[in-house]
Amino acid sequence: MIQAVISVAVVVVIFALILPKIASYSSVWHTLTRLTWLELVTVIAATIFNLFTYWWQMQAAMPGLTLGQAAVNNQTGTTISNLVPGGGAVAIGVVVAMFRSWGFTGSEIALLISTTGVWNSFMKLAMPVIALALLAITGQATAALLAPALIGLVILAGAVFVFALMLWRKRFARAIGDGLGRAWSWLRRLTRRPPVTSWGEGAVRFRTQTISLIERRWIQLTLTTILSHLALYLVLLLALRHVGVSEQEISWAQVLAVFAFARLLSAAPITPGGVGFVELALIGGLYAAGRHHADVSLTEFKAQITAATLLFRTLTYGIQIPLGGFTYVIWRRSKRWLRGPVAEPTVLALQGAPS
Repeated sequence: MIQAVISVAVVVVIFALILPKIASYSSVWHTLTRLTWLELVTVIAATIFNLFTYWWQMQAAMPGLTLGQAAVNNQTGTTISNLVPGGGAVAIGVVVAMFRSWGFTGSEIALLISTTGVWNSFMKLAMPVIALALLAITGQATAALLAPALIGLVILAGAVFVFALMLWRKRFARAIGDGLGRAWSWLRRLTRRPPVTSWGEGAVRFRTQTISLIERRWIQLTLTTILSHLALYLVLLLALRHVGVSEQEISWAQVLAVFAFARLLSAAPITPGGVGFVELALIGGLYAAGRHHADVSLTEFKAQITAATLLFRTLTYGIQIPLGGFTYVIWRRSKRWLRGPVAEPTVLALQGAPS
């Protein structure tokens, strides 16, 4: 409840007090109304394509999942996580319930959530580094971008190292699982709940299943993850170009850098989906990148980048909410995908398996 109150207060302050000082909503609306039907169609088409990339990624991580099931599951979970403060935990509960009703096992569900989460986290951390390298190649890198890129690189390297250790040896997987279990047990004691005792063995089972999935589908999983992030970036780039921000004012590499750093803020737990903070990060970063090269007055330039940012967030964040409500209704009413409960398969340690 406290987080909900804080989230609402932050959103009201940002959208009612801060953004209007950057560009009035009337000027933003005037900029958007100048878009042609072809420009609207292209940016909407890019948004729809971006949705498909998420569903393809889920199919890569869960054999047997249909495109329709991936769409219903992803859109419903996205709506809950983007609408409710701390909605990520609630969304996981609904996502798991959906998969269970379709006959998928707990192991398959956990594997999809964990592998897509790890791949997406790696991509989010790698994008600022890649963007800075591209800016350096094009001679547009600045010292202000160096520090966050290095921080992202260090975190990425540490995350990859821990993940690699977990997959390399069973004992490392067990040790990591036991360590996480002790930390979680300590938190459970605060609410007088019993400790967890099987996280070490669970990590070993997860390691076996992850190795099997990655061996068969790492190419599909990696390509769909990269594609989903680039498709989202394309929506922002098209929005900027359509409102009149040219390549000479803000290059595609600069847009990628601003997009990459703003993406990290989307995981901020203060507001659902980072709403408010992401908008400010995008507008501030784009203005800093192009203010010295603007072909129009700075007032009009601010209106353009604010219009592009709000269009981007409306298409990739705002519209997701009613769409997820629609897919939730599909899940509750549709019977064709329902399956009976499936027995959890036993994980056997095969002789000669990686240890």
